[in-house]
Amino acid sequence: MISRKTLAATAGALALAATFAVSSTPASAGWKHHHGYGGGLAVGLLGAALVGGAIAASQPAYAAPAYDCEIRQRPIYNAWGDVIGYRRPVRVCY
Repeated sequence: MISRKTLAATAGALALAATFAVSSTPASAGWKHHHGYGGGLAVGLLGAALVGGAIAASQPAYAAPAYDCEIRQRPIYNAWGDVIGYRRPVRVCY
């Protein structure tokens, strides 16, 4: 099974190679009027959109939680410092 990162890197490399292949022109000494830049521009923008989408989809959208977490019941104290009960269980992370 191919991983997403490998697939994204391959798609990016192919898009970049296609951009160079389409946008390259033959060398000539004289001035000529060229109308062939639209294809290379379209392939380049499409490749950038694909690579950008792959990068955005590969990263998590949230911060990673702390590693040392546990569920605890926190005590409730009265005015004299005696434990009179417990709160709902809460997640405590270090």
